[in-house]
Amino acid sequence: MTTRLVYLDNAATTPVRPEVRDAMLPYLDGEAFGNPSSPHRHGRSVRAAVEAARKRVGAALGAPAKQVYFTGGGTEADNLAVIGAALASKAGGGPFRVAVAATEHKAVLAAAHAVEDLGGEAIVLPVDPRGAVILEALEAALAAGVAVVSVMWVNNETGVIQDVLDLHERCTRAGALFHVDAVQAFGKIPVDLRMLPGALCTVSAHKVHGPKGAGALVVPDPSRVRPLIHGGGQQGGLRPGTENVPGIIGLGIACELAVAEQPAGAAHTRALRDAFEAAVLGGIPDCGVNPPDGRRAPHVSSIGFVGADAEALLMHLDLAGICCSAGSACSTGSTSISHVLGAIGTPRERATGTIRFSFDKLTSREDLDYVLEKLPKIVAKVRSLASLLR
Repeated sequence: MTTRLVYLDNAATTPVRPEVRDAMLPYLDGEAFGNPSSPHRHGRSVRAAVEAARKRVGAALGAPAKQVYFTGGGTEADNLAVIGAALASKAGGGPFRVAVAATEHKAVLAAAHAVEDLGGEAIVLPVDPRGAVILEALEAALAAGVAVVSVMWVNNETGVIQDVLDLHERCTRAGALFHVDAVQAFGKIPVDLRMLPGALCTVSAHKVHGPKGAGALVVPDPSRVRPLIHGGGQQGGLRPGTENVPGIIGLGIACELAVAEQPAGAAHTRALRDAFEAAVLGGIPDCGVNPPDGRRAPHVSSIGFVGADAEALLMHLDLAGICCSAGSACSTGSTSISHVLGAIGTPRERATGTIRFSFDKLTSREDLDYVLEKLPKIVAKVRSLASLLR
């Protein structure tokens, strides 16, 4: 009998939509092969398509097209925001210091550490048990003087939503740039940068059914961000290099579709997630949601199973045709847990058995029924095997 395949790892990546693929194809194998910097007709036609995509991304985010800078993905955009803002501040005689939340994606945390390597300072802002940035810590950092504060809108492991409007207001009042990583937020919850004037914002195509290797950073004031790549003069020199034209075209279409379908998609995934969590918590003993009472986006469910190793759970789920990911960085015999779960104070016995299930508008109730049929048996088996090894 063929094993059913269920994909519940949409926070990691999503399949490219047919509409996105079809829009990209002429720039991959058609006549639209020109370099957008070339002055002849091949270049001009491609340049027009790139600028149309820039308008699409800007419109989807509520930002002027001229503020959209294409990157090679979310990681590059995060690095450009954090390191670029720190370098610009230093060059202008301002603080060479950044502040980032403890639960940030590694792209932001590593960028903050890179600022330290360059001679600057990084402040890691603690969060409360619900995953929200502790405001007293933010105010202390702002009082010390920072070039930029970077906080992700929706956490990639837990789905926790930050109050970015309040954080942005505090940063603006203190004269610090605010950067929001909206990679997990865009297309899942309403994202409108008109509510965050002056903020830097990161998005990534492959989280919203676009191609991998394409992203964007919204930069309202380029004078406050220094480039990390040097060479050509593309994109005003802030992010030079020949543009990834097919990826940019795909990003534009994916963003346009994502914002149009966001309300219906959110309602669908919220209903699935709530039903899934109720069934899991009601049917499997000694498990819990991380965090249990945080404000979360509708597409992510982080559940820790006490007495079960996350790596073993993933292996058995995969054998059953269920694709998801670990919310813990632990591996068998490791002493480390996810920095996100550690920051919110998740009990170690639950953190080491945490699995992230992430849903999408393409996820069906039949998919969840299959997972809910298999999951209790898998958890019981992994716990049983673990008890034998003690």
